[in-house]
Amino acid sequence: MTTQLSTPNPAKDRDRPPSASAPRAPRSRAWLLILPTVVLLVLALGYPVGWQLVTSFQEFGLKQQFGQAPEFVGFANYVQLLTDSNFWVVLARSLLFCLLAAFFTVLIGFVLALLMKRVHKAVRLTLQIALLLAWAMPVVASMTVWVWLVDWRRGLLNWVLVKLGVDATGHNWLADPKTFFITALVIVIWASVPFVALSIYAGLTQISEEMLEAAAMDGATGWQRTRHIILPVIAPVLSIVMLLQLIWDLRVFTQIKLLQDAGGVANETHLLGTYIYQAGVGSGAFGIASAVSILMLLITVGISWYYVRSLMKEEN
Repeated sequence: MTTQLSTPNPAKDRDRPPSASAPRAPRSRAWLLILPTVVLLVLALGYPVGWQLVTSFQEFGLKQQFGQAPEFVGFANYVQLLTDSNFWVVLARSLLFCLLAAFFTVLIGFVLALLMKRVHKAVRLTLQIALLLAWAMPVVASMTVWVWLVDWRRGLLNWVLVKLGVDATGHNWLADPKTFFITALVIVIWASVPFVALSIYAGLTQISEEMLEAAAMDGATGWQRTRHIILPVIAPVLSIVMLLQLIWDLRVFTQIKLLQDAGGVANETHLLGTYIYQAGVGSGAFGIASAVSILMLLITVGISWYYVRSLMKEEN
């Protein structure tokens, strides 16, 4: 009678589920490890948001800046906002600006990512360095150049148009709200495209070249390969960069404020960021400004909720 000895199979052992009696790290230890991070987040983010929430229910103006106790007014600030037609105009303008800027940013970034994937290595490296330099440039420094380009007295744009035979001498592109926001869109998109292009390019590098070559051999056109192979593979990257752009473009402030200071009509070109600044710093109505900030936070949560819920489902 012979006895057969079983040889160990690492692959089978690896796939075998852990025993119920296997020791597990206590959950309390995991909480202790993340507790410092949670405390820092609460202190860094929780306090400002909490202060804004409390202030939005108060009459907080210039007198309170000099020590007078704020008066609790309940939802009066929110009622005043929601019954103000100017606020709804600013909100609609901000949402439209946000959607246009995010859409064109992702579209241009996607095209540049495809271009970087297909060009020669030296050209790709040059393009990537240029995008990094544009992205790393401080906003105020880049805005100094942009304001000079559209300046109505010594701007390069008017000079080029005059050379081309267009009567643009002394034309102020920032005085008209339409051309103001076109200029602002160009600036915001220019500043955001590098991040989107490099992020999408990183996603494109994960696509198998053999898969694309096989599709081409089967007769798939460039658009068909993009539509049925590339886009589905990088869909998670596209969704996260679109979400980030929507959030960032909704709260854009610096570019709009500097363009207003350079010649724009502030009351006709406010977005939510500059509207909050004008209500708080400009008019001293910090209660109203806080109420707008809370509404802006709710809008941001509403925009990002679908994606966050999708992430939670994937984790479960």
